[in-house]
Amino acid sequence: MKIFLEIPTWLGDAIMTTPAIENIVKAYPDCELIIYGSYVSTRLFLNHPNVKKIIIDESKKSGWRYLNLYRDAKNVGKVDIALSFRKNFTTQYLLFFIGVKKKFVYQRYIKKEIHQVIRYNDFINRSLDIKSQPNKLKIYGYEQKTNSKKIVGLNPGATYGSAKRWYPEEFAKVAIELSNEYDIVIFGGPNEDEIAGDIEKLLILHGVKNYKNLATKTSVNELMDGISNLDLFVTNDSGPMHLAAAFDIPTVAIFGPTKFSETSQWMNDKGVIVTKNLSCAPCMKRICPLGHHNCMKLITAKDVLVKIEDIK
Repeated sequence: MKIFLEIPTWLGDAIMTTPAIENIVKAYPDCELIIYGSYVSTRLFLNHPNVKKIIIDESKKSGWRYLNLYRDAKNVGKVDIALSFRKNFTTQYLLFFIGVKKKFVYQRYIKKEIHQVIRYNDFINRSLDIKSQPNKLKIYGYEQKTNSKKIVGLNPGATYGSAKRWYPEEFAKVAIELSNEYDIVIFGGPNEDEIAGDIEKLLILHGVKNYKNLATKTSVNELMDGISNLDLFVTNDSGPMHLAAAFDIPTVAIFGPTKFSETSQWMNDKGVIVTKNLSCAPCMKRICPLGHHNCMKLITAKDVLVKIEDIK
């Protein structure tokens, strides 16, 4: 049984498909999976035992996108089932040229507010006519090491937009308070070096030396390895937040404009949320439409440190 899977572009969304993908494998234990998606999201599946082929979607990079998608479709080869966790015209186009009879495109079947992991798993159940429950997030190939000193990771970025980002001075206050007990690692993806640099300057100003600023300096695989070996993580709602959940890392996740009921850490018993539950939130906007950003501005380092004591 060969199964084609188009996964979400964003890292966090791709991680949230992993319980559903594990249930596909349970339904078809000997299946061979072909993964199609962005470079970042496909890195999650490099060590998956059932993944036999990974195709990176570079259709937007050069030339005519739809010709590139046609070529990608022909590169897939013959499959028995095709499923896409995305829902757009390009998905329909891609699946048409793959030419498989059994093809399914993601839908939101349940109107009420539920976790995205459940939505993805519901899509799999309805498409394949199976009855499964989503278990933990799953990423293969990473083993936790024992640290000589405990490590706290800070993730001040969030790709979706500035509205999801807590303030660097508050991250720094948390790090300074924890610096005697933990070594500090600052993470950050492309275009997040400035906010990470602001935290670094404040650490230096307060005489903190036991830190590393890895913003923009890690590959996706290095990011996964780094997060898998943390003892504590403080993060915005982001892809790295979901990585930490997959590795059961004690985590304080800071939520402002997004729906924690839908995108909080899935099945991480060591994860907690900090949010102010304002009447204007969740607005789901990239930039605060009211201009005050109180959903993040009102969260203090003290709020986060209290939550850290709860999970230590």
